[in-house]
Amino acid sequence: MNGAGLILVAGATGYVGGHLIPRLLKEGYRIRVLARDIEKVKAAPWGSDVEVCKGDVFKPLTLAPALSGVDVAYYLIHSITRGSDFAERDIHAGQNFGEAAKTAGVERVIYLGGLGDPDSALSEHLKSRQDTGDALRRSGVCVTEFRAAIIVGSGSVSFEMIRYLTERVPIMICPRWVRTRVQPIGIDDVVEYLVASLRVAQSAGQVIEIGGTDVLTYGEMMKDYACVRGLHRRLLHVPVLTPLLSSYWVHWVTPVPAAFARPLIEGLRSEVIVRDNKASGLFPQIKPVDYNSAVRRALSQLHPDAFQNFVSQSAPVDIGEHPTTFKTIHNGMIVEIKQCLVRSRAASVYRSFTELGGPNNWPCHWAWRIRAFIDRILGGVGMRKGRPDPNAIRVGDTLDYFRVVEIRPDRMIRLKVDMKLPGEGWVQFEAIPAEERRTRLRQTVFFAPKGLIGLLYWYLLYPFHVVIFGKMIKEIAGRAEQIDTGGVDE
Repeated sequence: MNGAGLILVAGATGYVGGHLIPRLLKEGYRIRVLARDIEKVKAAPWGSDVEVCKGDVFKPLTLAPALSGVDVAYYLIHSITRGSDFAERDIHAGQNFGEAAKTAGVERVIYLGGLGDPDSALSEHLKSRQDTGDALRRSGVCVTEFRAAIIVGSGSVSFEMIRYLTERVPIMICPRWVRTRVQPIGIDDVVEYLVASLRVAQSAGQVIEIGGTDVLTYGEMMKDYACVRGLHRRLLHVPVLTPLLSSYWVHWVTPVPAAFARPLIEGLRSEVIVRDNKASGLFPQIKPVDYNSAVRRALSQLHPDAFQNFVSQSAPVDIGEHPTTFKTIHNGMIVEIKQCLVRSRAASVYRSFTELGGPNNWPCHWAWRIRAFIDRILGGVGMRKGRPDPNAIRVGDTLDYFRVVEIRPDRMIRLKVDMKLPGEGWVQFEAIPAEERRTRLRQTVFFAPKGLIGLLYWYLLYPFHVVIFGKMIKEIAGRAEQIDTGGVDE
């Protein structure tokens, strides 16, 4: 257990904050979180392990209670998603936070900003990151400012832009900015630096540039991503493609909105590499990984385990007995959630979906058989011989064209699709107790498409998915109610 006092994290619901807090808790630090949306914090996996204080950096009076008694504060707030005046807002917010921290007697503020030569013509986005650090320092509080370029990790907007462009565009028309050099760094390494600075007193008052081991162009980053992913991509360079046109291109090809993409793309014209190796002297124990290793770590998150919190937060709360559907693409994963309330116990709902397959068949069984026949022609497993036990399942069991990969008794099962796919797919069923002897039945489909073919596969078959999975949740609910009323043999 660390002997440090109370630590405040501002920006806890952001990408970096969401990775930092679990690490700080693991190290034994006491954490307080500043947030505008308290419920969002409470819904996080670590929400019950931190103290939550409602506040807003644009409302200075709300900051004093959050900073009271705090020894060190992390400032991880960025306004780029909140309009075209983000630069002005960032500086204003940093000034408010710094002045409140100084008044509260905070020993140090640790801030994560952006790399870039301040003497060069930086984009508005990159300049605002450094100006925010200056605003914090002007308040008189001691600041440790880390400066990083692209953070490689599932959920980082810059990395997601590279991911989607590379996955979806086999032949990419590339403007001049793809030749700009950058020094990306993995999210795990960023967190290592942020946490280590608490223990290294010499880092106080310093501006520290951090980066991974590789200096690459953006084009090389996309090619290396494709290589790790097993994709073949070609880059066609064009002499003119303005940031505005590039932002619309990103908007059309990826889930990143044009208004968000434009300031990021303008920043891609500036070379962002480490010019000062101060980090290696202050933190010799930290050995950043290379770009390909960071990409592999990010791709390892293309698994349902990494999306459970997202599913819990995204699933609509108000549902009825008629199934509702929520679908989206998040961090490279296609997620479709269907839910309904069932008039039966959770145990009956759980039994209903654990008895699927084999002699009990599947809803729209004829459609599944056609898909299995096609899979068999393509060299896949096709329709296997049912299930080992008609009444019980275990991890590792095969259920026709699925394999059981996780079981939480009386609550959840997860099946992995064993058929040939241009990607990986899972189906997850949950029985969540609700009020008045009813149960929330949640059916979640996860699909991690590989390349453009994977995306086309999903959308071409989506009309069939609507029918098959729509009927599936209804039949599971109906069977559960029969079980609960004694209509199905025990």
